[in-house]
Amino acid sequence: MRAVQCQELGGPDKLVVATVDDPTPKAGEVVIDVQAAAMNFPDYLVIQGKYQFRPDLPFTPGGEGAGIVSAVGEGVERLSVGDRVLFHGLTGAFAEKVAVHELTVLKIPEYLSFDEAAGLTVTYGTSLHGLKQRAELKPGETVLVLGAAGGVGLAAVELAKAMGAKVIAAASTDEKLAVCREAGADEVINYSTEDLKSALKAKAPKGVDVIYDPVGGDFTETALRAMAPGGRLLVIGFAAGDIPKIPINLCLLKQCAIVGVFWGGWIQSGNLAGHLDNMDELFQMARDGKIKPRISHRFALDDIADAYGAMTGRLVKGKIILNP
Repeated sequence: MRAVQCQELGGPDKLVVATVDDPTPKAGEVVIDVQAAAMNFPDYLVIQGKYQFRPDLPFTPGGEGAGIVSAVGEGVERLSVGDRVLFHGLTGAFAEKVAVHELTVLKIPEYLSFDEAAGLTVTYGTSLHGLKQRAELKPGETVLVLGAAGGVGLAAVELAKAMGAKVIAAASTDEKLAVCREAGADEVINYSTEDLKSALKAKAPKGVDVIYDPVGGDFTETALRAMAPGGRLLVIGFAAGDIPKIPINLCLLKQCAIVGVFWGGWIQSGNLAGHLDNMDELFQMARDGKIKPRISHRFALDDIADAYGAMTGRLVKGKIILNP
């Protein structure tokens, strides 16, 4: 089979597309013929050796996708050859085939395409966990989403709106903000042309209750200073590259909480049942039209460097999909 290979750590220019052996399922595993793989920001960190884990070289990057089960290992009972499924993991998705443990695989409903299903697990799973379990978002609260046009950002906009919140979306271009409007944002802020502090004061004079922050950098502290009493800052990631250093006295003055959201760690620490409940909820929202994964770009495996370039160049409005 053909697969993207990271043979040395570095940028996307170091990646190669190689012919490797087809995977064979071990006990408890299934092999999936990948129809669509979704790219997420951690995939960029992993190939540079900057993520929380460092897989042994060489490896195939890619943490989520969707496809058709083509082989099952010993002891697998939930899945059969021919099932349409989505999957998530740490690596392996940017290939024609992948072997994954059955506990990371779910059957997908007929109303979801492979491309849509590929982009559902990580971004929507992270965002729902953050808003539901970590922020305990309540109807009527105000949510500020930074980096709102990216994969997790758009998912957070849709989910917060579906959960009854007022949503303020912040992004870097008017084109991106138009997509946020389509996703349900009530208010938008272009933080390339507007002062974020002033805009938040005008749009949320009583403060924001929840900040969804996958960006980091300078915007985090500015947003935190616009927090309402009892608010929650959700730390999702650091797409800006800089991890902000927050004056901790702001938590005292604002009577607020800074809450980490590590979706994968939450599942691995004994919350598989909660994750499955969340996925059922996401399937129902997709069926009812409350959420719809948006595909920004599609690439072939041979265009892997261009796919990463679209992400790092901040050209994405939704998800990047690779179609092996």
